[in-house]
Amino acid sequence: MRRTIVLFTTMALTVLVASGVALALTKIGSAGAQSSVVGLGESIQKAVNAAHPGDTIVVRGVHREDVIIRKDGIKLRGEDAVIEAPPKAKADSPCSRLLGPEAICVWGDFNIKTGKLTGPRVSDVSVSGFTIRGFKIKGKGDNTAFVIDVYAARNATVVGNRITGNVASGIAFGKSPNTTIAKNHVIGSPETEHGIIVDSSSRTKIVNNVVRSNVYGIDLNKSPNTTIAGNDSIGNVADGFGVIDSPGTKILSNVARRNDTVGIFLGDTQRANAKVVGNDLSGSDFGIYVSNSQGGSFTGNQVHDNCAGMYFAASASQPVGDFAVKGNTVKDNTLSCAAPPPAISGIGIGLFGARGMEVTGNHLSGNVPSGPSVVSGGVVVGVDPLADRATKPTNNSVIGNHFGRNKPDIFWDESGTGNSFLGNLCDTSVPSSLCN
Repeated sequence: MRRTIVLFTTMALTVLVASGVALALTKIGSAGAQSSVVGLGESIQKAVNAAHPGDTIVVRGVHREDVIIRKDGIKLRGEDAVIEAPPKAKADSPCSRLLGPEAICVWGDFNIKTGKLTGPRVSDVSVSGFTIRGFKIKGKGDNTAFVIDVYAARNATVVGNRITGNVASGIAFGKSPNTTIAKNHVIGSPETEHGIIVDSSSRTKIVNNVVRSNVYGIDLNKSPNTTIAGNDSIGNVADGFGVIDSPGTKILSNVARRNDTVGIFLGDTQRANAKVVGNDLSGSDFGIYVSNSQGGSFTGNQVHDNCAGMYFAASASQPVGDFAVKGNTVKDNTLSCAAPPPAISGIGIGLFGARGMEVTGNHLSGNVPSGPSVVSGGVVVGVDPLADRATKPTNNSVIGNHFGRNKPDIFWDESGTGNSFLGNLCDTSVPSSLCN
């Protein structure tokens, strides 16, 4: 499955100097913290330039500008605040000059060519409460602009923003540990590549966001120990949630609906230790698709109304296995995916070339093809009908599951060794002895 991962472009910058424009200051919080208000017609960037670490900048009204923050502890908070794309000639922050117009970027020190840190990360910056719209110009060459771009930061938060009507991707975090992306609405378009992407970071929390109508919904790349919880990812083209080379990821209680290709994709993550729990996944080619990954659990998910519910696909060079698949409800996966061939429909849980899988205590019903399908069934064990037909399933256990109205309940192509089918409550199987 093709995956596009944005390579974050980097730049070493010096701290911007204060503009000299005075703003009214009022003390808040601790001894050194100040608060300033930026109203209609005033410059957000000038307020940032004049601020000190720990200051809060409250923004009100509509502003047509781009902003860069390179100081620790700045809290940029919108109150009925809108940022619209400035004219191209006035998109003059360093990140906009490099990538194309970006509304807000939070950048530490890093090298433009290598992406390596050249100085400290900027820390404890927060951006909240803005509506951001109209950023329609993509970056140059291989670069992609982001509406909110956080790179080389620590303990940063992006919370409660509404990003809509943009061609530029939504929110990007790169090389930024211990950060939070929460309660944002990212509404894209067919030209918007990413809703939210986190790259080369760790211990990120992505919680309670709504991401719609992008190419990719919420994606991770090389970002271990990330928590993705309580998000809605709806109507994206490629995936609702994509996790690549990011061990220790927790995907908890999310909703993925009507994402064309896959609800949750897990790939290229050996020793994954992934925990995929309590998600509701529907309306895609695949509710869950796993490739080149090993280790973890899929528990208590509702996977329904896809062409295939859960699809674990291995090849000789890209093994899949050692996952516990327990207590899921996998039902009514009857959509038909006819192109590209071969067609599939009516697959509940598929173990294709997988090894060491434990499929236990799941409820599987109504997984019946609605059109042509190369294979179907509540649980299907065999070689991968969509790709590598040489890798055989081995040492998989299908035990104590409840079946009803599948076609058939269990299908095994009799390839591989060490596969066991025990104690399942089912009526139909191929071969016929598997329900005994």
